[in-house]
Amino acid sequence: MFKNVFGSGFLVRTAHVILTWVITLILFLHDTELRKQEETGQFVQPVLFVLLVLVSVLLYFAVSLMDPGFILSDDSDMQFTLGVTEEQQDMIPPTKSLRQRRCGHCLLQQPMRSKHCQTCQHCVRRYDHHCPWIENCVGERNHRWFVIYLAVQLLVLLWGLHIAWTGFSYVPTWQLWLRTNGMLLTVAMLVALLSLIALLLLGSHLYLVSLNTTTWEFMSRHRISYLKHCGADENPFDRGTFHNLWGFFCVWGTVVWEQVYFREGSDQV
Repeated sequence: MFKNVFGSGFLVRTAHVILTWVITLILFLHDTELRKQEETGQFVQPVLFVLLVLVSVLLYFAVSLMDPGFILSDDSDMQFTLGVTEEQQDMIPPTKSLRQRRCGHCLLQQPMRSKHCQTCQHCVRRYDHHCPWIENCVGERNHRWFVIYLAVQLLVLLWGLHIAWTGFSYVPTWQLWLRTNGMLLTVAMLVALLSLIALLLLGSHLYLVSLNTTTWEFMSRHRISYLKHCGADENPFDRGTFHNLWGFFCVWGTVVWEQVYFREGSDQV
């Protein structure tokens, strides 16, 4: 279920951990509200902040090392897995064919919504994208955890930005101010940039999840066999915002997307 920590992406993961704890240390060493509370014996906020940082790091490793839904072998009975009988297949409109695809790279049959990742060298179920920062694909098994990680990371970054803001010292000249607050200013600018990136990523993923589509499907629908014949506003997997969000966050296990696709197609006959 999990990859080797020292495998591919070790340097990226190490850089992430070092950067996270270096920034945290700087926020404690400068004259911020965290340091003031620590010096006065008020440990609630400092402890909560450190725990939240720790949770974000653990979520990062979980998402980074988790199997995103690799397809490692052909299903022994594809017809049973799809859950669609021959009579049902005959009822499907010609524009919504359930032709089984075989990957040209790993030579395995691809369930609907899966894609081969050139970086990971595997086909991934409900493929979303390959994320270079976590050095792993985002797919069926780790997508919800990726979104949760983004939410926790954004909370940590915004809190860290607020803490950095409280640490700036007033001095009469710009040169002296930069000399006094240069390190904290650098950290604040970096945290602000990362906060913007995390906010945009979280917002875009929540939007796509609410539509029950993936980044790959959203960007490349004109090249995807089961979507290119659909209308511009048509999504055969969309079951309404509430059901899409509920299914994404609360329903565990592998979804047979061929069944969802077939039901949508039969409703339009």
